Amino acid sequence: MDKRNFSIKKLLQLYDEMLSVQHRTEIAREIRNEDDLFMLLLYSEMLGIPNPASFYTLELYPYVIEKFHDWHLRMGMEKSPLDGIRCC
Repeated sequence: MDKRNFSIKKLLQLYDEMLSVQHRTEIAREIRNEDDLFMLLLYSEMLGIPNPASFYTLELYPYVIEKFHDWHLRMGMEKSPLDGIRCC
């Protein structure tokens, strides 16, 4: 019975992989877009855009500071738009 569960699990993983193989680039693009929106919400106060969630996003700065450089380059900004954060 243990081998049967293993084979069913393996079969389901293979099926899932077959379905997602054609959509990997789309999934990666959607994840990147969600990350970009999150970064915009996180740093919107510093960019001059009112952010109603700034109280909650303040705790996240230490965790996402490393991603900030990649984000502002993807947004088309050659240098950091924020005076308080120097990454370039």
